[in-house]
Amino acid sequence: MRVCVFGAASPTIDKEYIEKVEVMGKIMAQRGHSLTFGGGGNGLMGAAARGVKSGGGYILGVIPKFFREESVELLFDECDKLIEPDTMRERKQIMEDNADAFIITPGGIGTFEEFYEILTSKQLCRHNKPIAIYNVKGYYNEIQTVMENAIKKNFIKQNCLDLYKITDNLDELYAYIEKPVDDKHSIKDLKEG
Repeated sequence: MRVCVFGAASPTIDKEYIEKVEVMGKIMAQRGHSLTFGGGGNGLMGAAARGVKSGGGYILGVIPKFFREESVELLFDECDKLIEPDTMRERKQIMEDNADAFIITPGGIGTFEEFYEILTSKQLCRHNKPIAIYNVKGYYNEIQTVMENAIKKNFIKQNCLDLYKITDNLDELYAYIEKPVDDKHSIKDLKEG
């Protein structure tokens, strides 16, 4: 299975996040999965890639050309294949096209945007790929609270919570993304409007 991982590029985050995501990556490779990711060498992107590499897994990095040209962030230099599109939009599309499942690790604005975009696409029945949030140190607790609040106030349907799994347990996370995908819902099941 090709697993797309979204996560922080920051080199200044707490080491515990980095250690846990490296373990996540190593387990991913040991379970026979490959990594599709944003191509960065720092933060949780780099941690996931180092973990997958240490487990003997295949790595596809996707990073816009301007990241290299303008030294936006350190690139992970051990990708088996590196694709360098022109734009961020192209980057995300290539990552999504080369994924059978998604894992969201802690991150910033870009990671939030990536999560909500693939969740929205799933809600609109454009894909039915598993989405798992690796909730290291409770990082995503508040986002879950935001989702539940939006449901309580009738902005989101309750069954949208079934479109993803949030957990800090790697056994649960991998069991979720590896289980056979349920039948697709209809858009009307998930969205009113």
